Amino acid sequence: MKVLTVSLAVLTMVGLLMADVHAQVGGKWVKLAPFPEPAEEVYGAAVGGKMYVLGGLAPGWKPRGLVFEYAAATNTWAKKKPMPLPAHHLAVVELNGKIYVFGGFVPPQSGPPAWVPIDNAWEYDPAADSWKALAPMPTKRGSAVAAAVGGKIYVIGGGTTSPGAKEPSIHPARPHLAVGTVEEYDPATNGWRARAPMPTPRNHAGVGVVGGKIYVIGGRTGAAFISVGTNVDVVEEYDPVSDRWGPPKARMPTARSAVAYATYKDRIYIAGGEFQDQTLMAAFWVVEAYHPATNSWLTLPRMPVPRHGLAGAVLGNRLHVVTGEVQSAGIAGAHLASESHDAFEFADR
Repeated sequence: MKVLTVSLAVLTMVGLLMADVHAQVGGKWVKLAPFPEPAEEVYGAAVGGKMYVLGGLAPGWKPRGLVFEYAAATNTWAKKKPMPLPAHHLAVVELNGKIYVFGGFVPPQSGPPAWVPIDNAWEYDPAADSWKALAPMPTKRGSAVAAAVGGKIYVIGGGTTSPGAKEPSIHPARPHLAVGTVEEYDPATNGWRARAPMPTPRNHAGVGVVGGKIYVIGGRTGAAFISVGTNVDVVEEYDPVSDRWGPPKARMPTARSAVAYATYKDRIYIAGGEFQDQTLMAAFWVVEAYHPATNSWLTLPRMPVPRHGLAGAVLGNRLHVVTGEVQSAGIAGAHLASESHDAFEFADR
């Protein structure tokens, strides 16, 4: 009888959890105003009920420095003042109504195309449509992620040159590093300090903040280029207060990199991404959500258009995913940036 009682309790709990799962995936995709200048390697941020899309990478590894503003009230896009120093593979985050941009890659001053990691830091004020240079990062790197907690910003991971490298740039044909570097920026003092490194060095990851903790999700290890890097499903939690990384969390169901990411209520959403090996070059259309409170994952209805290097942000009850490339990168002469602007409209929960 005791065994039966326990079993019924377990079944009841499972039933409640399943009911919660079905409630969370409720919603639908809606098609919105197309992005005016389709591009890959763009990043999104929400400020004051508007979405901002920054960055962009053109053929030949040329950074575009785009800044566009989307007004949900009118479903329209407006072009804003471009980045002072165009770069690609940025770390972007919003804090107190400002957008902060860190690092990235720029082209070499001469010679063949490659990615030169930089340490530049910028503050963009959407209200004034103006840019301000900040104290540079201690470490030059691109394809990091940034998250804001407690009035400070944490720039995590990325790709950069190997120690002692003769070239200032990285290239898929040369050894280079994926790093776990964590550096904290304080806007109040315009100063930096090093923090505990991420256990799994990686780049091209997703990131989100829930309950004052930072979660770095997926990404790429071994290299910054998908042609020689390896996608991972790793999820790691960082506590800025204690400066400690916790044990690994439940793995993302689909290992991928170059994703869009955004947080809605108590879940972190990861959309799209890319994959490449000797037999396949592909872009993902899967959308998965991590719930830190239960250390579990949910799968949402897939995006209407698969792509990587896309921008993500939440406005109201909608997860917006904007532009991006519909194939994995690296096919000379074939660039398929999408104008698609889709939003998943969450059902009330």
